[in-house]
Amino acid sequence: MGDLGAGFGYLVKGQRWVGRRGRQYGFGLLPGLITLVLYVAALVALVFWADDAVAWATPFADTWSTPWPGLLRGFLTVLLWALALLLAVVSFTAMTLLIGQPFYEALSERVDASEGGQVPESGLSFWRELWISARDSLRVLVRVALYGLLLFAAGFLPVVGQTVVPAIGFCVSGFFLAEELTAVALQRRGMEFRERLALLKSRRLLTLGFGVPLTLCFLVPLVAVFLMPGAVAGATLMARDLRGETADPDTAPGPDAAPGPDAAPEPDTAPGPDTAPDAASAPTAAAPPAPAPPAAGPAPSRTT
Repeated sequence: MGDLGAGFGYLVKGQRWVGRRGRQYGFGLLPGLITLVLYVAALVALVFWADDAVAWATPFADTWSTPWPGLLRGFLTVLLWALALLLAVVSFTAMTLLIGQPFYEALSERVDASEGGQVPESGLSFWRELWISARDSLRVLVRVALYGLLLFAAGFLPVVGQTVVPAIGFCVSGFFLAEELTAVALQRRGMEFRERLALLKSRRLLTLGFGVPLTLCFLVPLVAVFLMPGAVAGATLMARDLRGETADPDTAPGPDAAPGPDAAPEPDTAPGPDTAPDAASAPTAAAPPAPAPPAAGPAPSRTT
């Protein structure tokens, strides 16, 4: 369970990182605002067309007695909305990352630089990176759509469809949302889509601890726009952890960090062969030897 808390911790650290750098945060908001306008228009259209779409898909219910047609269609409308929100949460990230590719790429590189060490670079052109990002985002959307259809069908199960299925849906959304966000940093490290999925699955609880709370936050209108820059920063920090490059952004020195003015080098206690000893360590001059005591005279002879 520790990985769940660690994943949420990276989400918080990412928000703190951009919070201390207002200029980066401002640039990171632009792609989210553009994407928000597009998605609001799509959801407003769904409000007007959801009932008609469900009625068109369930002509067999016209012959049922009341209130069963209304209950069925009302239930299916709610499920359609849930599926639309599920797709919107994941595809919002994909579309925002696609629109904001240069913004978030630069943001992720600055997070890596703040952690110290060499900043990884993909070595690919901008258009090549954009194509890979769009292709991988489409792969994610296809997988989410398949899971969404399965969950939509499972929603008809009594009790389970109203309790367990929504929880699984949030976990699926959180996992693929984390994949989309960590892809910004992992793609620069040369990791392909399947490799990234395998890496996230190896620390599934860490991934869910990061992605599920963010998915719940993204359901609140406008919150996704303001959390996106910090989510990219936090995903970069989590990607470093997954790759074994983790460091605490609050304590790790930057790439240009140097020793402070009061830091003195450790003295070298082993002088080299050409190093002359100083006065303190030079041996003192030997004192002249004490004069030998005078030789004793011959002992007086004993008279007999």
